[in-house]
Formats: sequence, C-alpha cells, structure tokens
Amino acid sequence: MTADPRTPTRTLLPVASARQTWTMLGAQFRDRPGLSTAAATVLVAAATGGLVAPWVLGRLVDDVIADAPVSRIAGRVAVIAAAAVLTGLLTALGAALASRLGETVLARLRERVLDRALHLPSATLERAGTGDLLARVGDDVAVVTNVIAVSGPAFVGALLSVVLTVFGLVALDWRLGLAGLVAAPAYALALRWYLRRSMPYYARERVATGERTQAMAGALRGAATVRAYRTEDAHVAAIAERSGLARDLSLEIFNLHTRFGLRINRSEFLGLAAVLVAGFFLVRDDLVTVGAATTAALYFHRLFNPIGLLLMESDSVLQAGASLARLVGVASLPDTAPPAAAGPASTPAPATAPAGPRGPAALDVTVRRHHYDDGPLVLADVELRLAPGERVALVGASGAGKSTLAGIAAGIIAPTDGSVRLDGVPLTGAGEAVSRRDVALVSQEVHVFAGPLAADLRLAAPDATDAELLDALERVGATAWLRALPDGLATPVGEGGHRLTAAQAQQVALARLVLTAPAVAVLDEATAEAGSAGARDLDRAALAATRGRTTLIVAHRLSQAVTADRIVVLDHGRIVEQGTHDELLAADGRYGHLWRSWRVPV
Repeated sequence: MTADPRTPTRTLLPVASARQTWTMLGAQFRDRPGLSTAAATVLVAAATGGLVAPWVLGRLVDDVIADAPVSRIAGRVAVIAAAAVLTGLLTALGAALASRLGETVLARLRERVLDRALHLPSATLERAGTGDLLARVGDDVAVVTNVIAVSGPAFVGALLSVVLTVFGLVALDWRLGLAGLVAAPAYALALRWYLRRSMPYYARERVATGERTQAMAGALRGAATVRAYRTEDAHVAAIAERSGLARDLSLEIFNLHTRFGLRINRSEFLGLAAVLVAGFFLVRDDLVTVGAATTAALYFHRLFNPIGLLLMESDSVLQAGASLARLVGVASLPDTAPPAAAGPASTPAPATAPAGPRGPAALDVTVRRHHYDDGPLVLADVELRLAPGERVALVGASGAGKSTLAGIAAGIIAPTDGSVRLDGVPLTGAGEAVSRRDVALVSQEVHVFAGPLAADLRLAAPDATDAELLDALERVGATAWLRALPDGLATPVGEGGHRLTAAQAQQVALARLVLTAPAVAVLDEATAEAGSAGARDLDRAALAATRGRTTLIVAHRLSQAVTADRIVVLDHGRIVEQGTHDELLAADGRYGHLWRSWRVPV
C-alpha cells in the first residue's frame, strides 16, 4: 500500500524561447549597471586599439616610399609597439570584467533555477524525471559556465573587432570597403548552412544528455533493488543505449563543424583576393596610396581570426544557448511555493510565523476532481474535515489516491478543482493569515543533511537551544542512539558523516516536526521505511510527535489506524467509508476486508 495512484506520463520541464532568454539576461545585466558598463567600455576600447597598428603600418609604408626621415619611421614603430601593449592590457582587463559579469549573472540564474527546482510540485518533478532536472543544474550549467569563462569574452571581443574593423575599412576608402564586403555573402551562406543543420542537433543532444542522466540516476538510486533482482545488465544496457545516442549526436555535430571550417576558409580567400585586386587597380590609377591599400589588406586580414572565432565558436555558443534556454525555462516557472505549507518537515523552510506555537486547527479539504495534466482521474468528490486536535488515518489499497490526498491536504499539491482551508482560511494564497509553519508534511522519503546533527535539526527551528533539540529527540524516542554518538548533537551525520539507519532518520524527521510545532501534521507513510523491527517504536514516536496537533496519517500499517480517532477509507480516488476502527469492523465493508487481509491481531 505504498504506491501513488497511476504514474503520469513523463513531461520534460519547459524550455524558454529566445525572447524569454534574452529578456531574463537583459534584466540581469541591468541589475548590474556599473559592472556591465565597465566591461562594455573596456572591450570596445580594446577592439578600437587593435585598429591602430594596421593603420600606422600603412602610413609607415607610405613613409618608406617617400624616403621619410628615420625619426618618423622610428616614431611609427614606437606607436605600433605602444598600441600593441595597450591593446593587450585592455583585452585582458576586458576579458576579466566580462568573465566576472558573466559568472555573476550565471550565479544569480543558477540560484533562481535552484529556488524554482526546490519549489516544484512533487507531481511535476515526478513527471519530468530527476534526470532532466539534474542535467539542467549539472551539464547545462557546466556548458554555460565554460562559454562564459572561456569563449564568452573572446566571442564578444571578436564581435566588436569585426564591427569596428569593417567601419575602419569603409572609412579608409569606400571602394576598398565594398571589395571586402564581397566575402559577406559567402560567410552568410556558410553560417546559414551550418545553423540550419546544427541547431536541431544541439537541442536533441541536450535532451539525450538528460535521458542518459535519468537512466544513471535511476539505476544508482535503486542500486540495492537492481542487485536484488539481478537486473544490472539491463540497466547498464539502457545507460549504454542512451550514451550511444548522445555520442552519435556529438560525432554528427563534429562532422558538420569540420565542413563548416572549409566554407569559412573559402570565404576568407574570396574577400582577401577582392581587396588586393581592388587595391591594385586603385593604386595604379592613383586613387589611393600604397599605404592605404596595405592598410585595407591588413584590416581585412585582421578579420580572419575574429570572424573565424565568431563562426567556429558559434558551435559552443549554440550549445550554451540551448543550455541557457533550458535553465531559463526552469527559472521562469512561477513561484509555486505554497505560502501556508512549509513543505516536508524533513526539509522545512526557516520559520516566518510569529513567535509561539499555534494550537491545533481545523482542516477542510474539498477535492471535486483531481488529475495530473491530461491523465486519468485520481481523486473525485472528496470532502474531508479534520476537527482541531483530531487524529485521522487514511487507508486504502495501492493506487487509491492516499498520497495525492495527503499532498493536497498539506498544500504541496494544488487540486485540479478544489480547495484546502485551515480554520476557514484558504491554505494557498492566504497571505499572512496562515503562516509557513502551520502545516507540515513528513513523508517516507527522509533526507538527512550533511553536517552536525544539531544543524540538521535546526533547519526546523533555527533559534532552538540544545536543550530544546534534546527534548525533541527524547520525545520521539531517539535518546538511546543519541547517547551512543561520539559527539552527541555535534556529531556529523549524513553524507560523509555518521550513517543513520532508516528508523533513526525518520526519528530525526519527526523531531523536526516537534520543533516546527505546526497546527496540522500530515504523515505520508512516515514510518513505512523502518521495517518490522522498528515499526512499533516509530509508531510510538509518530504518536508522540503529533500529540496535541490535528493529524492526518497515510497508514502503511493498519496498526497505525487502530489508534486514530477516525479512519477514512479511500477506494479508486473516492471516500467509501469512515468511522472508528470498531465501527468499520462491525460494518464489514472495505476496511474489514483490508483488515482481514492484513491479519493483524487486535
């Protein structure tokens, strides 16, 4: 009786459009006007400085032809050297400023993505799969970071160099400028050829990376089950298949990239040849000097590297663009964090409620219908009211809709058509009338955060004293194993620290519930992972942690239902029975059948 009803079809998280991506980036840059202006100014100055040497070299050629004095030639050389040094310094400074700006923007975007990811409804995350989200916050962030730190500043500098050099070439002589523009159609055709073929590959590559991550995450997360059923070969084969698809896409992109390079070289030849030929005829007719023609040829030759970088690095920029659109797609999701529910008590948000515990409250849940996207109906015609301080157990066969109803009651899942009220106040969108500490959910999937045990507990109550932490642990029966820890509350737990058993981890989650002191507690099979050995201890711990609170329990074991004030029986998403344990046994209905099947002695 642990499965959630009807697994919904997989739907990937959204990908932002180009307009949405640029809008969000523009807003990030505007939020940092000083750094953005400084980076832009230095990069423009560096690109402008690069024009000095070719122009002075042209004048130097004319001076040599005119048999100018050595002092003038030496002066030209000194200017070229000084320009080279200054341009190098400005280029380095511009790259540093651009990298700092890009890293800052990416850091803010990454924080926003993480914030949205942590507040995603559980149903949305389940439909998308953890692999899609992990690929975005892992691989996609890595791709964008690499471009920002390595390719980004060079790309922006190259773009400025191209624009300013073309302007300088036209200003030198419009006829030489027109000759250089002969290469523009060839460059444009090469880029158009590449973009049309490569962009779909990059989008497919990012999806394939997400699929590969999903396969790996699923196999690693369920490693014990995989070994138990000896399905290692099947999972390895699935990972190999997805890895092969990602590899094949990368090879196809590399092949396109190589052919793209050949087209760039052809465009460079056409442009330089046109400038040299035009320069020859203009010099022959005394329309320009040899120095001007030399400067024009050097200007166009100077375009080789920046244009080549722009076109060749478009490979990395396109990948970064695809990754950035996936990040912005998550960052642009609406903030679905319910203002009332703090989320799982195992991962509570910092307290925002006024000081002092709130007494038990009445909870009214109305679900006229609920389904996931276009999937089948999960809940229908559910009217559930919990009186202040009442303890209600929710039972039913696998797929009955218990966990979905618990998620709705806790404010974690928004019903398709329905409402949840706490003391008559809507749980969602209630402003400050309902605080984030009033409803807490503890599920069977408990996470122990890495760090001292005290810090893990203070996630629920940042200002709690050591005495209050010890009292909470004592209340849930964790004193015995706490005393066995080498450093007590200061003992590191979680990853890299002292490993807690499943039962101990649940006791930590229940202790957080005690510290949170909510008006309503929702336990979604919160003691299901303990196994039979610690089942009774955890049942007692859950009873102690929720004493004096309005409580809804998704009962994994029917022994949990026996102690409830009222039992609600779900069947195919509808309430079919409710009453006390004795009343439902006497009625000999659905609950009676479940009880006999479970064979638990009274």
